[in-house]
Order: sequence, then structure tokens, then C-alpha cells
Amino acid sequence: MQIRAIAAADAPKALGGYAQAIEASGAQRLLFISGQVPAEPDGAVPPGFEAQARLAWRNVERQLAAAGMGLDNLLKCTTYLARREDGLAARKVRLEVLGDRQLALTTIVAGIFDEAWLLEIEAIAAA
Repeated sequence: MQIRAIAAADAPKALGGYAQAIEASGAQRLLFISGQVPAEPDGAVPPGFEAQARLAWRNVERQLAAAGMGLDNLLKCTTYLARREDGLAARKVRLEVLGDRQLALTTIVAGIFDEAWLLEIEAIAAA
């Protein structure tokens, strides 16, 4: 499978380590990952946004691994934040987790189902 970032010259530039568009060719499987929450299998939720963000990303990685995939297979992520003020911290953790990988990205500030959760991350991957 080939993954290629696309950026239209006549559209705004992507800021913060993501791509405006991602093209995947040669993929045979698609994986749609439901919103991964910052909870351990026993339901424990860590305090603090950055700890929750790292755990939500770890849960994304767990779902990828269960499908025989990894972070390199990610095409698109949507992050739902409970609080607008966590936007820069969400970017910081995402860049730590993804490194130089670029994918299509959307961040939405919304009410989260469980008040203890400060974010959810859903994703699309291909292999």
C-alpha cells in the first residue's frame, strides 16, 4: 500500500503536523476505529489531559494491533475534545505518538459521553 499526503496549492496550509488530504492506493483492507476513550480495560481513567491523551492513543494502537496494523497504517483521525483549552496539549501528545507521520486530521470540541473523559480519538486505517 502507498500513502501520499496531498496539499492543494490554492488552499490553506496544514499547520501542526498533519496533511490536508491523504491518498491511499493499493489497500486491500480498511479499519474503522470507534472513538477510543482514555480508560484502561478495568475502566480506570487517569487524571490530567496529557495522561488521558496518551492512553486514548494507546487504545488506538491496541485496536490497530488487533487488526495486524500499526501507526503507519493510519489515514485519518478525528479527535473530540471536551475542552477547547486542551487543543495545544492534544497536538503535543499526537506529535509525540505519531512522530513524522502525517495523516488527515480533524479536531472537534464537543460534549463527551462520560464527564471523566477529556477526549476521544476515532481513526481510519488501511492495509
